[in-house]
Amino acid sequence: MSPITQINGLLLVLAALSLPRLEAWAASAPDTLQRVVDIALPGAVGRFDYEVVDMVNGRLLINQMGDGRTLIFDLHGQQLVGQIGGLGAPTGITLAPVLHLAFISDPGNGLDRVWGDGSVAAVDLRTLKIVKRFVAGGFPDGSAWVPGVNRLFVSNERGGVETVIGGAPLRVERTTALGGEAGNSAFDAASNRVLVNVQTLGQIVAINPETLNIEGRVALPATCQHNHGLLVDAADHLAFVACDGNARLLTLSLPGLQTLQVDHLGRDPDVLALDAARHRLWVASESGVVSVFGIYHGQLRTLWRGFVGPDAHSVAVDPATGWAWFPLEDVNGRPVLRAMRLAPG
Repeated sequence: MSPITQINGLLLVLAALSLPRLEAWAASAPDTLQRVVDIALPGAVGRFDYEVVDMVNGRLLINQMGDGRTLIFDLHGQQLVGQIGGLGAPTGITLAPVLHLAFISDPGNGLDRVWGDGSVAAVDLRTLKIVKRFVAGGFPDGSAWVPGVNRLFVSNERGGVETVIGGAPLRVERTTALGGEAGNSAFDAASNRVLVNVQTLGQIVAINPETLNIEGRVALPATCQHNHGLLVDAADHLAFVACDGNARLLTLSLPGLQTLQVDHLGRDPDVLALDAARHRLWVASESGVVSVFGIYHGQLRTLWRGFVGPDAHSVAVDPATGWAWFPLEDVNGRPVLRAMRLAPG
């Protein structure tokens, strides 16, 4: 073997040995969050709450809590195309596509004084008109739709109850006391249970959506204080809990609800959004700090964490583009809808 052949062979060996290291380095390179667009929204500076993507119509529905309305944003044309009025201070919003309805929780005006006169408005997605209201206690907030039985489960934060809306015609079927403040609700189709955060007890309550009975309670670890946000990842058999009392994220197994992982978040985490197509979890916080996690074989890896905007506590992800949308109440004196995207490092 000639000296040149030996050198070339040595170089190939060294390259082969270094390749895994290069691949590992590339995999660990930090992602970046890029601002795509800022779109001015109507109304005065004021709080936004939940938003939801309407996949059927390609729209984003945004609860403009401070102005008593829900804004309708066309994701394709990137412009406002309508609004739902007649609301006091809309909080939670959940879609029931089979009924062409959006259910909007509405605690009413003067939130600090409201106790016992909140409602849930049923809105026809074709006309954007309120077609019915349901009495829902002191502070209806997050909700979960169960398609198999066509029932809506509404968390009443101040009242400490779960309000169930269903039947034909739709009506309040039951109000179940939970023993503490109700955080968010989520439906786990695999176990056929509605999961509800009882945030002042540090528990998750499981409700049978057919019998409407409480089937069990699971105590969360002390590493989670005030479990408010809740999201189910059906494909990965996971549930995620945002603990706004100490800025932690719990990853729980389904159906057993065992704690698998604890991660740090921005102060006062609130809304969670799942990008199932890209296996990403977005967690928004009242402090404006947003955390993005990759979901890999049942575990989370932090992809990005940082400040997105003032009061960026609500997030929804467009599954078509992977863009995350944040309604911000005050950007240089006016409300703004900000789109962000995650780019590989």
